[in-house]
Amino acid sequence: MSNRKGTLATPTGVHCSLLLLSLAILSGCTTKAMTTAFGYLAGSGTESQVAEFAPGRVLALPLPADLGRTVEAAQLLSARYDGQTFLFDGRISITPERLVLVGVDGMGRRAMTATWDGRSLGIESASWLPASVRPGSMLADIVVLYWPEAAVSKALAPAGCKLLVTAKSREVRCGNDTVLTAQYDWPAGGKWNGTLRYSNLAWRYEIEAQSKEM
Repeated sequence: MSNRKGTLATPTGVHCSLLLLSLAILSGCTTKAMTTAFGYLAGSGTESQVAEFAPGRVLALPLPADLGRTVEAAQLLSARYDGQTFLFDGRISITPERLVLVGVDGMGRRAMTATWDGRSLGIESASWLPASVRPGSMLADIVVLYWPEAAVSKALAPAGCKLLVTAKSREVRCGNDTVLTAQYDWPAGGKWNGTLRYSNLAWRYEIEAQSKEM
């Protein structure tokens, strides 16, 4: 990949997690030096069904089927944090049975695979992937950005947060704090064709994603 201004192995730490959200689902990168863990908190039951979307706040992950349709989308992402910019290519794949993400680094190496099937979150991570990259937070970001309003509102309720939605924007508020904001080129429920601009004010990063459904 060309014109990158950073790599995953940077001080951005947890903030790099969103950068993996739609990277190379069908990439042919090697799977050597991968380790496997199941469950966001390496636990069972409800622990494997929640994910942190902001410090100290967790999202009750809805079912993949709650999205209401199947999606295969190609994306070009530009992420900004602490004066640094990162550019990535990728795909996101969602079916009623599962949500699958595969991340690759700037050299084309597979960093991780994340699979959410409605029961547990399965993670495969390369040995060189920074421990601060949080696949659970990645899943939470995706749900907040793309799942239907009713499903996201229900998922946010246990954290005491609410979702505000217009035809082309979303905002998550927790008490008096605005935690997440997003603006879309496409209308709610439409195909993911165009630009998504997204800010996680809690983790302090910004994402611009050029998306095209396949």
